[in-house]
Amino acid sequence: MEVVERKIRVAPTEAVLLFGPQDLYLRLIEQRFDARIIARGDVILLQGSLQEVSSIEKVFSELSFLLAKAGHLSKTDVTTVIDIVSAGKEVAQNFAELESIVLFTHNQPIRVKTPTQIEYYKAVKKNDIVFAIGPAGTGKTYLAVAMAISALKTREVAKIILARPAVEAGESLGFLPGDLSQKVDPYLRPLYDAAEEMMTAEKLKGYIERGTVEVVPLAYMRGRTLNNAFVILDEAQNATTMQMKMFLTRIGIGSKVIVTGDMTQIDLPSRTQSGLIQIQEILQGVEGISMVYFNKADVMRHRLVREIIEAYENYNDKGVELTLTTNGSKEERQ
Repeated sequence: MEVVERKIRVAPTEAVLLFGPQDLYLRLIEQRFDARIIARGDVILLQGSLQEVSSIEKVFSELSFLLAKAGHLSKTDVTTVIDIVSAGKEVAQNFAELESIVLFTHNQPIRVKTPTQIEYYKAVKKNDIVFAIGPAGTGKTYLAVAMAISALKTREVAKIILARPAVEAGESLGFLPGDLSQKVDPYLRPLYDAAEEMMTAEKLKGYIERGTVEVVPLAYMRGRTLNNAFVILDEAQNATTMQMKMFLTRIGIGSKVIVTGDMTQIDLPSRTQSGLIQIQEILQGVEGISMVYFNKADVMRHRLVREIIEAYENYNDKGVELTLTTNGSKEERQ
């Protein structure tokens, strides 16, 4: 591989803001590209392949433009520019969309943060059913709840229904102590958590008591028709093929549906097929239905989450598979 070397000069007053606190932004860029970045005063030296160096040059160019426009940079600005450049998309266009897409929930405005989240938002606006598939921490559920609350606030829908398979508890949940709420609360807690970040606990409680917001296990959706509702099925990789069909055929007039899932975290028994895997083939090309795929570049949680996902991908690429032996211990199989 031919190594090229480029120099970028920046204004001394711009350098500190461009590099970030303790050179944080420089490290973020270097982590995402296979090239060296050496900062010396107001000069940035780049060393690496032509493609990598050119991409980094574009990142710095766009960050300089944003800095001149806003007077400051955030970590989110830097990671978003990196994601957009890495995807080969136009930064200016995507940033204009990022700035314009705001979800006004009851508590605070929420902005989309990555190109895939832009695609997700547009898909939900355009289609009645959207599947959001990808790793943990990419905002699939959080944005789904935000869009649902925003739609409720603007009276696009009359109610919100949040559903999730309670795989560990089984279909009936009958053997667990307590009433229905106590039985399923541990499995539905992530949906409560997302909703509570966007409205006060008292308001959420009032909505639930009036039936404006329902948080229910997937098994309890059978036999219903869901009209004028924003319906979210979370962790759909743990829905069986029959459950997925049952859920999708509940949809009534004026409703919007988001199905989220991560196909790397299926908790179903080994011989049970995930409905989320099968449905991608069954509904491919159906008008009014959209599939949006997230990847590790969209991870919005701690930076280690992205690195953990990448480490697992690299491990699986080596052909090593963890299986359970008959006595419950784990063994590696090539």
